[in-house]
Order: sequence, then structure tokens, then C-alpha cells
Amino acid sequence: MTFQQAVRTCLAYYADFNGRAGRPEFWWFALFISLVAAALGYLSEPLTAVFSIAALLPLLAVGARRLHDIGKSRWWLLIGLAPVGGIVALMVLWAQPSADHP
Repeated sequence: MTFQQAVRTCLAYYADFNGRAGRPEFWWFALFISLVAAALGYLSEPLTAVFSIAALLPLLAVGARRLHDIGKSRWWLLIGLAPVGGIVALMVLWAQPSADHP
């Protein structure tokens, strides 16, 4: 999956928490969010905040689909709320290879 395909797919299924998302789809979309937020950070902080809030739902949805792809429940997203290491633990889960599902 290319960068553009990943961004289009994630934005098309912005609120779909069902299904599966491969590693390229998730990581390309995460890179897109990071690059846009960084670029907007140079322009205006309120604009960055608005973009971050708008991008939160698609990022959570693709994160949940990525967790489904490795055989975990979407509820594992809540581990990201842990104050120490929660995001790191999620990144480790998201980096795992896809599991075989029937």
C-alpha cells in the first residue's frame, strides 16, 4: 500500500472500527498525521489543535483495525491512557506482524 492509498483508505473509513488494517496502512497514516501536524505547528497553534482533534477519530479507528489485524481487541487502545509507557506499549503492538485469521 502506498502513502496516498493509505491516507485515502483511512480517511474513507474514518469511523470504521471493524475490519483489519495492515502495518503499511497504519504507519503511513500515522506519518501523514505527524507531518501535517508539524507543518501546521509552524503556521498556527490553534490550527494544529483543530487538526489534531479532527484527526483523532480516524487515528483511533485505524489503530483499532490494526489491533484486530494482530488478533487483539480494540479495547487494547485504552492502554495508551497509561501515564508511563502506554503509547510505547501500543506502538509495540501496532508493529507486530499480522496474525492469521480464518
